Amino acid sequence: MVLVNLILVFILGGVVAAVSERASPAMPRMVALSVIVLAFFYLVFHLSSLNGLNQLQASTPDDPSFWLIHFKMNWIPAFGINIELALDGLSLLMVLLTLVLGAIAVSASWTDIKDRHGFFEANLLWTLAGVLGVFMAMDLFLFFLFWEVMLIPMYFLIAIWGHENRGYAAMKFFIFTQASGLLMLVATIALVAVYKDSAGHYSFSYFDLLNTPMTPHTAMWLMLGFFVAFVVKLPGFPFHTWLPDAHTQAPTAGSVILAGILLKTGAYGLIRFAVPLFPDAAIEFSNVALILGVAGIIYGAVLAFGQTDFKRLVAYSSVSHMGFILLGVYAWNTLALQGAVMQMVAHGFSTAALFMVAGSLQERLHTREMPKMGGLWQSMPRMGAIAMFFVLASLGLPGLGNFVAEFLVLLGLFQVNPWLTVLASMGLITGAIYSLMLMQRSFQGEPNPKFATREMADFGFRELLTMSIMVVALVALGIYPQPVLDIAQTTIAGTLAFTLSGAMP
Repeated sequence: MVLVNLILVFILGGVVAAVSERASPAMPRMVALSVIVLAFFYLVFHLSSLNGLNQLQASTPDDPSFWLIHFKMNWIPAFGINIELALDGLSLLMVLLTLVLGAIAVSASWTDIKDRHGFFEANLLWTLAGVLGVFMAMDLFLFFLFWEVMLIPMYFLIAIWGHENRGYAAMKFFIFTQASGLLMLVATIALVAVYKDSAGHYSFSYFDLLNTPMTPHTAMWLMLGFFVAFVVKLPGFPFHTWLPDAHTQAPTAGSVILAGILLKTGAYGLIRFAVPLFPDAAIEFSNVALILGVAGIIYGAVLAFGQTDFKRLVAYSSVSHMGFILLGVYAWNTLALQGAVMQMVAHGFSTAALFMVAGSLQERLHTREMPKMGGLWQSMPRMGAIAMFFVLASLGLPGLGNFVAEFLVLLGLFQVNPWLTVLASMGLITGAIYSLMLMQRSFQGEPNPKFATREMADFGFRELLTMSIMVVALVALGIYPQPVLDIAQTTIAGTLAFTLSGAMP
């Protein structure tokens, strides 16, 4: 029941946060932060009582020993639908990332949100509940349910507390993600129908559907349904167009959750569902996916280079960085998959931090336009130093987690296609250019006279503490990534073995 309790804590916590505003406008923030911290220690305590990660064993996903925790309860037995949740190395990393970045998102909203604090924190907690369900659901109907649950509160976060063009951005986000989710639902129902033809009964269980016999033509079409749904959320080229608007218009906490957590649900879906459920179709489609990944890296980097809006530049950089995850998944070897998982974790911290910097600048300067900034390091040296660190992390400075992630992806991709590896490396060069350009335009150069005479508030204790958590995380991932690689390795090795990775290009 620990996994069910984890989700229920966030759902009930959202209700408490919503009504707690009656006591004090600050109370919802305290409730939200307390819920996340409670959930984090509850999960860690339960893992320690199970002898922790020693329970993880190298096997295949259809073997019970593959899973650290597994819970199953009947729900709609007539259609083979169950409440089935499980945790392995990959989902454990994603759950921990969700909890840490959830607390950071609460910190980001501390002074950013001016009204309806209770409803804001409630939507934030409900979004996290949906994300946790996505990372733990092993019944495909339940997975789809959580997939939709996380979209609705995120829509409200953007539409109510976003910036000047929030209505358009929220609707675009909802239409793209809702349409892709419905495509995944159609593919899921079709997969279950194919399973019933061979097994004689309905089942939405991941463990049953893993071995569903089907024709290559059917497998390809069903795989494409899952692929498009997950790549829209990743987002990958050419399904990325909702992301820059959503990030630019979202409140700072919304951008943190979007960049740090929601995008990772798409990457998780590719690794967990799109390839293992349809291994032969994935083999056949892998070259197309790799080309899309390289196109996304270069396209996102070029568009980031042309932005003047701080948040929009960081948003397009996310499109570029997510291309590395697509490459890592469809190169489908140990090095590339380790790099993809590491990128999911490292990008979550680095980009979330940059969006917090962008939000802090907008709160102080009332603008996101870099040409209107300049020389801000003189008046806000602590913010400038923090921004420089995360800019260097984003461009892949050796010794930080992003470098380890992208280096592993490129090593794995080189074994598959050296020429695509060369093209993907171009994204690293362009990334260095736009990252340093962001720093030069906003914190270096001549100060804007409009702000030079104004006393600027630098990062305070709360903001420095929040940023310090992400700084330590990225340094740890860069200097000693082995714990993360070890946790992910059981999932990667088992999934590779199950899908006959030797046949993968």
